[in-house]
Amino acid sequence: MVKGKRTDGLMIHLRDNAGINISGSKQKQELLNIGYYHGYKGYRFIKKSTNPIPFTDFDEVSAIYNFDMNLKTLFYPYIMTIETAVKNYTLNTLVSFGKMDLESAFKNFFNDYRAEITNSQQHKNKMKDYLKLQKKVYSQIQFNYPKNEIITHHLHNGDAIPLWAVFEVLDMGNFGLLLKCLNKSIRIKNCQNLALTHASLEDDGRLIENIIFNLKGLRNAIAHNNVIFDCRFSGNTNVNRNLKSYVNLETEIKGIHFKQLIDYMILIVILLKNWENQKLN
Repeated sequence: MVKGKRTDGLMIHLRDNAGINISGSKQKQELLNIGYYHGYKGYRFIKKSTNPIPFTDFDEVSAIYNFDMNLKTLFYPYIMTIETAVKNYTLNTLVSFGKMDLESAFKNFFNDYRAEITNSQQHKNKMKDYLKLQKKVYSQIQFNYPKNEIITHHLHNGDAIPLWAVFEVLDMGNFGLLLKCLNKSIRIKNCQNLALTHASLEDDGRLIENIIFNLKGLRNAIAHNNVIFDCRFSGNTNVNRNLKSYVNLETEIKGIHFKQLIDYMILIVILLKNWENQKLN
């Protein structure tokens, strides 16, 4: 049976095994506040555990922890603003394309697979996305019944669930999948309404879904209080080339690869700037 250590034992462990000077009631309280496993073990390296930070004093651990917490505090309201804005802009776009209930939406909005030759690999891939979206959406409806009053109300009355109610319960990743399944005409219109077009880029309307998928890792890391300062949340994911080109075209800043947190800050500034006083079509 594995036995855990009390805080005093963890402090001894840090001194004897990690070479970190830690002592006294003040640093003991700090260790309790940040947590040994979430705090120290999460912040003892950059990107991966094979790249350790050569800490010698616990004050250094506390400093980088507080730095990361301040970064999350800085990013949080803007990430939430972007997530909410994209959902609302998308709803505004969809209104002009047909009925705004879930059943109609799957039939008329999330049908990008129809643009491909039946049984082709592209058709199969898009059909898998369509079926995955259905599964994710109805799973969220099931999860939110009867906790969500709006969804519960429509189910109890036998009414079609309005699309805006579904948007409310979708997380950022599943919303990105929803954007991916939109047919091309809707995608292009949505990007135009979001001021996310550029003459030098292919006008396929996929820029916004690429942005959402790119910001998803940062958003989730902030929401779950995970480390963000070294962008470990991005993993080894390759960022879409058009997205990197878009940021470069908008800012004339070269070398944007989203391997550093400043790249995400630049993207967020671009989005918020473009949407300020944006005129909707």
